[in-house]
Amino acid sequence: MMGLIQSGLNSIALAAMIPLQPAAASTIADGVDKLYLILSGITAFFTILIFSIIFYFMIKYRRRSPDERAPETHTSMFLELAWTIIPSLICVVLFVWSSELYVRNSRPPNASTEIFVIGKQWMWHLQHPEGPREINELHVPVGVPVKLTMTSQDVIHDFYIPAFRVKKDVLPGRYSSIWFQPTETGTFHLFCAQYCGTNHSQMIGWIYVMTPTDYSAWLAGGEKTESMAQQGEQLFSQFGCGNCHGGGDTAQGPSLAGLYGKPQRMSNGQTAVVDETLIHQAILTPNSVQMPNYKAIMPTYQGQVDEEQMLQLIAYVKSLGSEERTSGK
Repeated sequence: MMGLIQSGLNSIALAAMIPLQPAAASTIADGVDKLYLILSGITAFFTILIFSIIFYFMIKYRRRSPDERAPETHTSMFLELAWTIIPSLICVVLFVWSSELYVRNSRPPNASTEIFVIGKQWMWHLQHPEGPREINELHVPVGVPVKLTMTSQDVIHDFYIPAFRVKKDVLPGRYSSIWFQPTETGTFHLFCAQYCGTNHSQMIGWIYVMTPTDYSAWLAGGEKTESMAQQGEQLFSQFGCGNCHGGGDTAQGPSLAGLYGKPQRMSNGQTAVVDETLIHQAILTPNSVQMPNYKAIMPTYQGQVDEEQMLQLIAYVKSLGSEERTSGK
């Protein structure tokens, strides 16, 4: 008997050692885990309660003979109100809680480091604003909020870091973003969580969270490259964009200085915020985002600019302050 008890205790201890979820390693993870735990607890509680009542009624009110007839029952206003009000209150609390968590986790802090991500069959291409590129790897400093601006070159992918509790679809022709702030150093899994083709299972990678000192050393020790904004500035000059967008009274297009993030009036009367998606649309289908007081003379660059170059151009537009750079004119 003692052997059986000891065996049972060992099994319980072994089960307790098996993690039910990855270790929480970001500021977002704690809030997500608490909500998930409460949802799981409520689901388990009502599942056990409902099935227990069902089995209890099956036994208590079973027919004991063929001639037995159930007595007439009467409704209870108290029960009717209870099973209407209580679930409603639970749903309201969960809705408010989850909505607040979603809104908070969808807004990256203003001081976030922005990293650009392109999903391809079957790899992740990531580029830091300072210029370094990575394939299926991402090095970030601990304790620093990181914003990922993501797009796909081919099909729908999904950027998923379980330990950080972040996951977002990556769509072709559109830009999506997520952010996280690592709370501990280490190496963490990166997955594509959307089936994207034959080698979907191989579209994996690693997130390396480093101390700020080690991260600075990693940046300095890599291949020396120009920043994304500088690369975008070169493309801006290469395509002659400054001829129309250089500013001044004779410009045939709007000046891009300080334009990013601001609402602009379109020719159709609508107002649109100049963000990554609008810039992408203006480069590939310029007539769809025509501004008033400017002629529709901008050509399309469809097929001439790939997704990596598009992100570099966007980085350049973001970098422009109130004054246009001289080399961009």
